[in-house]
Amino acid sequence: MAPSDKIRCMFGTDGVRDVANRGLMTPEMALSFGRAFALFMTEHGAARPKILVAKDTRRSGAMIEAALCSGMMSVGGEIYTLGVFPTPGLSCVLRGGGYDAGAVISASHNPAEYNGIKFFTSQGYKLKDSDEAEIERCLDDDLLHEWRPAGASIGSMHDAGFKRRMYLDWLSGILESIVPRECKLVVDAANGAASVVVKDIFSRWGGPVFYCGTNPDGININDGVGVIHMNHLASVVESHSAKLGIAFDGDADRVLMCDSRGRPIDGDIMLWIIGRYLASKGELGSGLVATVMSNMALEEKLKDEGILMSRCPVGDRYVLEHMMETGALLGGEQSGHVIILDHVATGDGVCTALMFLKSCMELGEDIDTLADRFPRYPQLLKNLKISDRGAVLASPALAEASRQAEEKLAGRGRILLRPSGTEPLIRILVESRDESLTKEVSEDLERAIMEIAG
Repeated sequence: MAPSDKIRCMFGTDGVRDVANRGLMTPEMALSFGRAFALFMTEHGAARPKILVAKDTRRSGAMIEAALCSGMMSVGGEIYTLGVFPTPGLSCVLRGGGYDAGAVISASHNPAEYNGIKFFTSQGYKLKDSDEAEIERCLDDDLLHEWRPAGASIGSMHDAGFKRRMYLDWLSGILESIVPRECKLVVDAANGAASVVVKDIFSRWGGPVFYCGTNPDGININDGVGVIHMNHLASVVESHSAKLGIAFDGDADRVLMCDSRGRPIDGDIMLWIIGRYLASKGELGSGLVATVMSNMALEEKLKDEGILMSRCPVGDRYVLEHMMETGALLGGEQSGHVIILDHVATGDGVCTALMFLKSCMELGEDIDTLADRFPRYPQLLKNLKISDRGAVLASPALAEASRQAEEKLAGRGRILLRPSGTEPLIRILVESRDESLTKEVSEDLERAIMEIAG
């Protein structure tokens, strides 16, 4: 089967995820994924692959880590552990050289009972779909079950904690380049992996910084804090009269913010501001990449600045692939995954927050006016829990409902139907300047999907 024909079944848009200790995230499956990944690496020329491993703060992380690392060592992998550390931190260390690959144990923004595994190349990039499909193939490879190294051929584990400083120092350097840096901030680490880095980094900020979500206990990750619960950040920002609130997700590869009035600053606004800054420095390349979820207002604002924007499917891996294909040096998602290619190889919430602050300071932007100056198309997103998503999305009845929806919009907006890559959901997005029309079309599509699903 040609690489382009390889089909993934277990991997979603961001690795493998499931409820920890069930389904795809049992210790047995984690061990199998570890063996398959190490076998995949040996088949691609790394006889004893050096694999860097990190995790977020979930209680199940130790269980999954032990199984995953055991699987990799059982086929000769040399494992280097960073402990609890952000996903982009692992990517940064990989970019520094010395390792063949990486793995992060995290379910990102999902509740604490979930966990997941995602793999990285030696350059800190997430694997391509075709690579993940090959790892799935390795799960059924006879060699995986028959090849059992012994003695000195078995892999071993090493502590790579000293490498964490590389990431912290790099981010601190970005922070120290921001002038002025005196405004009052609130930083929400979601009780996740950002908890171990934010106080170190923001200790160099000149103004007051208030922290929340920095006391993980293994079961409170994303619980009422972080990017999933922006109302909490808004309330803390307003209670402290802060200028800006910054919230991360569980593994710190996403960031969302709010202004002093608690109004959201999402990935679209960040792309608008950082894109203009990079363009002013001649560091934007061919332009900017956003996903099909980004608001049409972003296209309008960038067009006014003479900045070219192109769209790609949802998922920061696809953003990166499209960036590399087109020569764009900035890309991201409305949800807060932002990739600044001169700095990172994957979404990095902390880097994005610092670059946003730097861009605002150097462009002379007033953060409190950004929401007013970014007039969005009304956008309604619904998530429908559907077990057989593929059958529903392939239904001729849904195709007809979609055609009728497009006919109603008549060029005044757009619709998007897609399956979630990490949960059993079908997502409906409807966007139009006419808010009542947006609601009507969304309800029509929801009704059609539920009827098809039975």
